[in-house]
Amino acid sequence: MRVVHSPLALQKLLKEEQGSIGFVPTMGALHLGHRTLIDAAKKANDIVVVSIFVNPTQFLEGEDLDAYPRKEEADKKVCELSGVDYLFYPDAASMYGNDEVSLNAPNVRGYIMEGSSRPGHFSGVLTVVNKLLNIVTPTRAYFGKKDAQQLMLIETMVANLFMNVEIVPMDTVREKEGLAMSSRNAYLSEQERTESLNIIKSLHIATQLVMKGELSASQIKDEMIGILEPLEVEYVTIVNRSFEPIEVVEIGNTIILVEAISGTTRLLDNIWI
Repeated sequence: MRVVHSPLALQKLLKEEQGSIGFVPTMGALHLGHRTLIDAAKKANDIVVVSIFVNPTQFLEGEDLDAYPRKEEADKKVCELSGVDYLFYPDAASMYGNDEVSLNAPNVRGYIMEGSSRPGHFSGVLTVVNKLLNIVTPTRAYFGKKDAQQLMLIETMVANLFMNVEIVPMDTVREKEGLAMSSRNAYLSEQERTESLNIIKSLHIATQLVMKGELSASQIKDEMIGILEPLEVEYVTIVNRSFEPIEVVEIGNTIILVEAISGTTRLLDNIWI
């Protein structure tokens, strides 16, 4: 495995490679969810590239940029054992200049749900993903469905900018108790972790209601909000695959999304129906 820090050096190395390239962009603190993305990339491609970059432009003032989990040596070991060919480990100075062309998230879908409470967050996400895809020029790039709004916006960017890459969505990987795997789970105390399980419980109840024939979005949301206590609920939203709010669940075309705060930790989860 080669560890590369320079964007231009990585571009040069990858131009010399033959075959398909699978790319897994991450912010580090790698867990089993990331391993699943890497394994999928390895099975479908000749070369696997993983990036680790805690992107400053997607953090708002007062958020956890400085405290975000960083496990450089452990992450390198995970990538090495997973058979990664190139680990891209840039710093902010190599990724950003002083006077840059800006890339903005869509005015509507970039500022609803998580974008409503974190205005500008998705502009930072799309900016860095655009840069990373341009550096790596992968055949396929792998993203988890846990961050469903992020996934949708990346797919939209790729389509709108006519980018030559296949975006591969991957199912959410969960801890044994059902909590969606996230690097931020490390922030949770034992009590907070227990309370956070109400998120997956609420999604299970939503699924059961749909299976019993309850298709009213408002009824499903009311049931979920009751189960989510005592978490601080940022939103419970039911949308179609185009991220348009719906009043009636459409089987095969619905995503139910939750964002809740446990202690000081923001947690996202969803279920695709």
